[in-house]
Amino acid sequence: MHIYIISEQESLLNHFLAEIRDINIQKDRMRFRRNIERIGEIMSYEISKKLAFQSIDVQTPLGIKKTSVVKDPIVLCSILRAGLTLHQGFLNYFDTAENGYISAYRHHPTNDDFFEIVVQYQAVPSIENKTVLLIDPMLATGQSIEAVLKKLLLHQTPKEIHIAVAIATPEGIDYLKKHLPANYHLWIGALDDGLNEQKYIIPGLGDAGDLAFGEKL
Repeated sequence: MHIYIISEQESLLNHFLAEIRDINIQKDRMRFRRNIERIGEIMSYEISKKLAFQSIDVQTPLGIKKTSVVKDPIVLCSILRAGLTLHQGFLNYFDTAENGYISAYRHHPTNDDFFEIVVQYQAVPSIENKTVLLIDPMLATGQSIEAVLKKLLLHQTPKEIHIAVAIATPEGIDYLKKHLPANYHLWIGALDDGLNEQKYIIPGLGDAGDLAFGEKL
């Protein structure tokens, strides 16, 4: 698997990552959502450097300019609900992309720390021979991303898959490396220390969905 950790090079990304972690700034939901969106925009720019481009001629009022544009059709697919704000950042840049949404959540059948990933709702366009960007703010165990990809790839084969997460753990990365093909691309905003006993990211930022949209029942 091709792995890119964007925060290893200093940029504004680190500024926005710092703000989404800050417990005082987190109290402003609008700012939290906007910072996640801006992280998506920066990640979009970085990912675009690895996409295929094609040359075109553009007619200007004064002549013709040879330039290049993204070659392959793109599908942005987010894991609900936490992925929505990050998704918007990607859509701001890949503004002609098709969009898909799929739900995944932790189900605790024995009412303890053990959980299973349940994938239910799916509204996704055709991904056949297209470039798929799978978007989720947090890569904790890696099980949600694996489960979602299994669902997406049941009957279709995309040309290329990029996974984009704002924050990841070493455990999540290792899990995806073991369970996903080597030609996938994993884009990470920042790499954190690891997981606690409940399999939440440490130091992380808390629940991205609750911080963006309010606590759920």
